Amino acid sequence: MNLNTLSDLYVHELKDLYSAEKQLLKALPKMAKAATNADLKAGFQQHLEETKEHAARLEKVLAGREASTRGPKCKAMEGLIAEGSDLMEEEGDPEVLDAGLIVAAQKVEHYEIAGYGSVCTFAKLLGDKAGLELLKLTINEEESTDKKLTKLATSVINLEASK
Repeated sequence: MNLNTLSDLYVHELKDLYSAEKQLLKALPKMAKAATNADLKAGFQQHLEETKEHAARLEKVLAGREASTRGPKCKAMEGLIAEGSDLMEEEGDPEVLDAGLIVAAQKVEHYEIAGYGSVCTFAKLLGDKAGLELLKLTINEEESTDKKLTKLATSVINLEASK
């Protein structure tokens, strides 16, 4: 893909986020299964449902740009998921492993927040009002998930892991 205009870059980044979301759809059930804390498990399951909607929104935004969802695999998400997978193969204290799952999940959330922030800026500059509204919904959900993970970590899981 040639990146000669901001519109080209916008589509490129949308496709990258789509790839990231599709990879996350496969990883979240594994994370939920690995979690021992009931609230963490439920959080991963809830975010799985949100992630399905995130992918559907990206399909709509790309369709509005007359672009397909096909693109290269998001290597950053692939790496973040691989790190999380490695952690899930470790043995140890369940609370410590849950704390590690939160770390892995927040790395993913921060990557997504950065990506969605960029495409929101591009959408605004390019006058893609419909795309911007959909992307804002997603970034708000990603930020909310990150806050929920922080609250769970600081109020329960990290405290249990430190005992």
